[in-house]
Amino acid sequence: MTGELLAFAVVMVIGQFSPGPDMLLLTRTSLAEGLKAGWLMVLGIVTGLTVHATLAIGGIAVILSRGGPVAATLQWIAAAYLLWLAYGLLQKPTEGGEVEVPKRSPYLRGLFCNLLNPKALVFFASVVAPFLDGPRPDWLPVALWLIVVGEALFFWFLWVWLLQIPKVRAVYQRFSRVLDLVFALILILLAVHLIVS
Repeated sequence: MTGELLAFAVVMVIGQFSPGPDMLLLTRTSLAEGLKAGWLMVLGIVTGLTVHATLAIGGIAVILSRGGPVAATLQWIAAAYLLWLAYGLLQKPTEGGEVEVPKRSPYLRGLFCNLLNPKALVFFASVVAPFLDGPRPDWLPVALWLIVVGEALFFWFLWVWLLQIPKVRAVYQRFSRVLDLVFALILILLAVHLIVS
C-alpha cells in the first residue's frame, strides 16, 4: 500500500506542475506581485483543489467525464474566464511598467481559475479511480485526499518562494512585457482548446 501511495503522490506532483492555467497564473502573479500575493493565490488554488479532490474521490466527476450540457456549460464558463485573464495581461502597462491585471484578490483569482477548470476534475477522477478500484481500506480515500491537498500546499508555496530569488525577479522585470504577452497567448490557446474540445 505504501508503494501505491507513493506512486499516486508522484503522479499528482507531475499533474499539478504540468503547464496549465493554475501554474501559469500562479507563476505570473508571484513574479509580478510578490510573495504575499503568490501565497494567497496558492491558498485560492488549493481551496479549488479540495473541491475537485472531494468530488473526484466521491465519484461525482463521472458526470463531467461523460460530457453533456453540464460539462459543456462549465467548459464555456472556464474559457470565458481564461479569456478575461488574458485580456488583463494584454492591456498596456501602467506608468509604473506593470500590466493592469483584473483587480480581484489573488486568493479569488486562484480559486476561480481552479474551480472553472473542468479538466482538473476529470484529471483527478481518472487518476484516483485506479487507486480506489477493488477492495481497499476505509482510510485510503482520506489518504489520497490529503496527498492531493498537502502536496499542492507544500510544492506551490515552495514554487512561489523560489520565484522571489533576486536573479529570477531581475530576469522577469527585464522581460515582463514579453512574458505577459506569452502568458496571455497561452491562456487564449487554453480557452480555445476548451471551446473546441
